[in-house]
Amino acid sequence: MTAEETVLAFVDAWNRLDEDAIYGLMADGIVYHNMPLKPVTGRKAVRRHLASWPVDSAEWIVLNIAAKGNVVLTERIDRFVRGEDRITIPVMGTFEVENGLITHWRDYFDMGAMKPEPR
Repeated sequence: MTAEETVLAFVDAWNRLDEDAIYGLMADGIVYHNMPLKPVTGRKAVRRHLASWPVDSAEWIVLNIAAKGNVVLTERIDRFVRGEDRITIPVMGTFEVENGLITHWRDYFDMGAMKPEPR
């Protein structure tokens, strides 16, 4: 699988909330960094971190994607449902992939966009 195919599989796994696939595409030593927050290192630590913000559904829409070597850039709209809350976040993501696994995942977004949308 190419780096771009790996990232697209990751996006698809998020859209299905398929945790086995999501974490199966991460390297053991992955570094995950939501730029407004501190980085998290290691698949288990990333899993714990993401579990602290559970969602009922996710929809990641890839608007643009670019790849060069093992680096993939995505411009996305990420939508989440948490109970009654609907959250839509414009995101720029950078993924580094080695041997079909994501080793670095950085998302850049505005924390102000995390506010739930009006119902």
